[in-house]
Amino acid sequence: MAETILVVNAGSSSIKFQLFAIGQGDQLDRRLKGQIEGIGTRPRLSARDANGASAVDESWSPDEVGELSDALDRLVVFLRNYVGRLPVAISHRVVHGGPDFVEPTTVTARIIDRLQRFIPFAPLHQPNNLAPMKIVLERQPQLLQVACFDTAFHRGHPEIADRYAIPENLYREGVRRYGFHGLSYEYIAMRLREVAPEIADGGVVAAHLGSGASMCALSAGKSIESTMGFTALDGLPMGTRPGQMDAGIVLYLINEKGMTTKEVEHFLYHDCGLKGLSGISNDVRDLLASSDPRAKLALDYFTYRIALFVGLLAAALGGIDGLVFTAGIGENAPGIRQAVSDRLSWLGIELSEMANRKNELRISSKRSRVACYVVPTDEELMIAKHTLGVLRKSTSEQLKEKRA
Repeated sequence: MAETILVVNAGSSSIKFQLFAIGQGDQLDRRLKGQIEGIGTRPRLSARDANGASAVDESWSPDEVGELSDALDRLVVFLRNYVGRLPVAISHRVVHGGPDFVEPTTVTARIIDRLQRFIPFAPLHQPNNLAPMKIVLERQPQLLQVACFDTAFHRGHPEIADRYAIPENLYREGVRRYGFHGLSYEYIAMRLREVAPEIADGGVVAAHLGSGASMCALSAGKSIESTMGFTALDGLPMGTRPGQMDAGIVLYLINEKGMTTKEVEHFLYHDCGLKGLSGISNDVRDLLASSDPRAKLALDYFTYRIALFVGLLAAALGGIDGLVFTAGIGENAPGIRQAVSDRLSWLGIELSEMANRKNELRISSKRSRVACYVVPTDEELMIAKHTLGVLRKSTSEQLKEKRA
């Protein structure tokens, strides 16, 4: 039976997971993709195997699976029965690594303590990312755990790109621009070398468009600029987050509307973005299906801001060779891609109507001066690759110690 790596992405009431088998030559093969959702309300474990067949579909009462720890216990039991043994490593997606964490890191109690300092930087994600680490560390301390950071891919930015125009002491404390969705962009940069080598070493703008959305400027596969900054609120409008806005609005909400900081936090993370603009939904699919003019306004605003940021990132690159769409909206919404491209005709961007409608790999026309692609992202595979690297390095170091 092949050794496996479990990739975990924990939320407030769910655990998404994927299981990869380590094959010959360290080939990673996806064995399972699933989630435990509705923790504490309507808990349900479901997963599909590599062929798309159901591997498990089991539900429990809220009393049986009321906490994250209960859900992890159920997941462990299922994996032991399905695979025959525990994975050799568990890897965790962590949204914020702050200024210090620039590569995948072995999880220890000290590392968790350091990562907890960044909870104010990512209040929706960070606590949930760290919770399963703590539980596994308590119950299976011998099991290798690896933290992979959404910010790490962007940590090579030049200082001028990471700075805000604020005093030095705040920058030294970590108040700087980080960028997010780095695991997705890292995968895209790697994948471009296989599917679009003609642009992989050039200047590429990648647009990760999902419920959370951002864009990244890639130069020869390296991140040099991003639309997101200190937190995951900045840049593009998102499902429920506003994206770029005047900081004075926050002061107005506190001073004139009497909102507390907690109320402002909830407002910015839950009530803005496409949901706030449309008053209908945070889901692009709902907005595309709606005839309400507010839905059209929200989508027009979304594509307008994407096009604006293409210009900004192209300026950072000094020119653009390729535009890549990825993530849920980017991969599956031809209308959004077309609307963005129409706004970028000044760059010489032109899509093939048929290729775009079919979600093909290359969607630009032969006349387009900029190559446009749809590249499905795979953050979980990227995390598994990083974890395998840490595992192999750890094994090598242990062998050296034994020989010494």
